[in-house]
Amino acid sequence: MVLKAQVWGTGRAGAGGIRFADSPAETAAAASELLSTTIHGSPVDLLLVEERIQFEREYYVGLVVDDQQRRPVLLLSTEGGSGIEQRAVTRPETMTRLAVSIRREPAVPELASALHRTEIPSGLQEGLARTLLSIYQVARRSEARIAEINPLACTNEGKWIALDCRILIDDYAVFRHPELGIDIAREFGHPPTELERIAWTVEKDDYRGTYYFVELADNPGTGTRIGFHGAGGGGSLASLDAAQRAGLQPANYTDTSGNPPASKVYRAARIILSQPGIRGYFLSGSGVASQEQFHMARALVKAFREDRPGVPAVLRLGGNGEEEAARIIRDYCSDLPAPVEAYSKAYQAEACAARLKELIDRSTADGLGFHAVVAPERPPVAPKLYAFETRTGRITYDHAVCVSCETKACVTNCAPGILSLEGDLPVLNITREDARRGKCIECLACEVECWFQGKGAASIELPIAGLDEYRKKVRSEK
Repeated sequence: MVLKAQVWGTGRAGAGGIRFADSPAETAAAASELLSTTIHGSPVDLLLVEERIQFEREYYVGLVVDDQQRRPVLLLSTEGGSGIEQRAVTRPETMTRLAVSIRREPAVPELASALHRTEIPSGLQEGLARTLLSIYQVARRSEARIAEINPLACTNEGKWIALDCRILIDDYAVFRHPELGIDIAREFGHPPTELERIAWTVEKDDYRGTYYFVELADNPGTGTRIGFHGAGGGGSLASLDAAQRAGLQPANYTDTSGNPPASKVYRAARIILSQPGIRGYFLSGSGVASQEQFHMARALVKAFREDRPGVPAVLRLGGNGEEEAARIIRDYCSDLPAPVEAYSKAYQAEACAARLKELIDRSTADGLGFHAVVAPERPPVAPKLYAFETRTGRITYDHAVCVSCETKACVTNCAPGILSLEGDLPVLNITREDARRGKCIECLACEVECWFQGKGAASIELPIAGLDEYRKKVRSEK
């Protein structure tokens, strides 16, 4: 028998993840050993046990979507097995590439003809062509970005047998394939953690902008653990590098870009702050994001004021309205337990990361990125509530308090202009259904500005499924 650890990654053989056994006793012993190991950072909890096949030679076949050619490409290597990735780079002559059409399925004779250029014996070419056609069909049917068989064995009798395979489905196609049982359309490289699953509930049904959250492996001794929040692709990665060079170890990688609503940024911040053991919060991105930074600022204000984290934060806000965003952070977070500092893109990511390290070194924080949710104080007036649903939450105004408000900050700061005054009271000037379907863009301005300019009568509920339970568990373990 052959026993193969089912882990998130390739190169299992070199990591001891493949064992051979010649008897039931050996099989049981090998299984017990494998199920007590960790490979590529993932505990082994699943094995594939299959018949050991005697074969003459190993091959590799696969299909990838080639970005340069903008089409699928079938791959064939006469040297399959472990280490194929390295050999494809160091010995490219061993790899045959055949571009195919996504509109027209290749025929077996066509594929067999292409194999004439290889060293595959002529008597085996038709069987291999059928295998190439099969992998094309599987990739097309499942909308895969990568589908590969490695190794593909050719037996002494000339039979082709797939000894192992791997299929990587396009994230954006997963929803069309419930039959595959994929519950999170993200390429993590490891089994999803509990916090990653919670983060996915925020992203999966909300098309507005991008939110990506992944926890990173803890490497003791490599730096002070922080929560990392990027805002814009390449700039986020550069900022991640800057943090590491400053002696900070990101506990996660997060990116909120593509003009997400403030509600999504708020939820991202709450999830980042939920990571146990972080000593700081670092936000930095490209510096030229074409999205209103004051929306992001209000999202962070809401998250920080609710959680009141006992760890310092440095926020580098670059893009439209960045000066206004920095002012919002400075004015509205000045009374929090730990310092929250905001900078514009004029300050480099390296300088901001170094500043966070300095604040952390001065801090006596307990290493827990969140404390308790603290609701804003409300005047002792009998409530007269006016509420409506948004796309992902619920907004409530206490009209008994609103009537004495002089600024009407909720109306003057409503970015989409969906609020009007009816007498002295803020109400929708659109239908409740339109608000629920997205005309309320969840910019959070009405609540945040009401806290500081008005009477604190506005309240926005933005639930995050599973987060409260996760936090209770973390607290009990701590």
